[in-house]
Amino acid sequence: MTGPLKDLIWEPGPTSHLERRLTRPAIYGLLATVILVLGLNWPLMSVGLESIDPIWMAVFRLAGAALVIIAIAGATGNLRIPPRADLPVIGSLAIFRLGAVFLLVFTALQIIPPGRSSVVVWTTSLWTVPIAAVFLGERITGRKWVGLITGIVGIVVLFQPWQFDWTEPDVAVGHVLLLLAAITNAATAVHIRGHQWSITPLQAIPWQLVGALIPLLAIGLIMEGIPSIDWTAQLAGIVAYQGVLATGTGFWALIVVLRNLDAVSTNLTLMAVPVVGVLSSAVLLDEPITVSLTIGLVLIIVGVAINLLSDRVP
Repeated sequence: MTGPLKDLIWEPGPTSHLERRLTRPAIYGLLATVILVLGLNWPLMSVGLESIDPIWMAVFRLAGAALVIIAIAGATGNLRIPPRADLPVIGSLAIFRLGAVFLLVFTALQIIPPGRSSVVVWTTSLWTVPIAAVFLGERITGRKWVGLITGIVGIVVLFQPWQFDWTEPDVAVGHVLLLLAAITNAATAVHIRGHQWSITPLQAIPWQLVGALIPLLAIGLIMEGIPSIDWTAQLAGIVAYQGVLATGTGFWALIVVLRNLDAVSTNLTLMAVPVVGVLSSAVLLDEPITVSLTIGLVLIIVGVAINLLSDRVP
């Protein structure tokens, strides 16, 4: 998960005994835990990618997440074959929201510091505005224009393109990859919004994970062969964190939270993820918190917040 997930829930579906026992404070605690897990994951991903190529990191993350989600779906009675009508959007989410976004982000993290990367990727909600206007005919209100422009200004301040050394294009390429990841997330969110689902999220996600895992595994084997990895306890822990916590359990936790809390409020709260990403990267990896990073982060959060809140105001 690499961006706001306002469109993740489209139908509640069966709940587990554990979910029914959760109190409101427990739901808020679960949301806070998700924020910490996803925020801390940014520096951990960066460290892991020093030892594992992006494509194999994506394979390991998807495999771990698939095992967790399939187990949860089976235990809660949500494991079922998707109907034909849902297959195109499941394929779209598998290939683009999971496979392509993971590859884009992991490749960029080899160039761009993780804190800065977390901020750029979490601009997803900004890009849903023009994409939904084009493909779903949604009107861009004055508030949404303000939010979009504010967020774009934040991105420009964050990038500081006037300071790029264009003879060394890697930094520019890394930022473009992160923006492509955010825009891809937004496009798939609009696809979700425009689709009439016949199954629930927990019934669809296992197939999305498997649908992303199989082609990436095949591509990895064809292009790079079986990877030679110098496994350490730290590296194994990072890979497990990626699949089990940040993706597998994280998906389930967000589904539970979005079933019980308002989607707009939840996504506003989730904007704390890049803040945790920036702070944890500074603490764990000594990534500097510059003036441009701080101003860009604030402007992007304000832009996304305006966009999200405009959905609530008639």
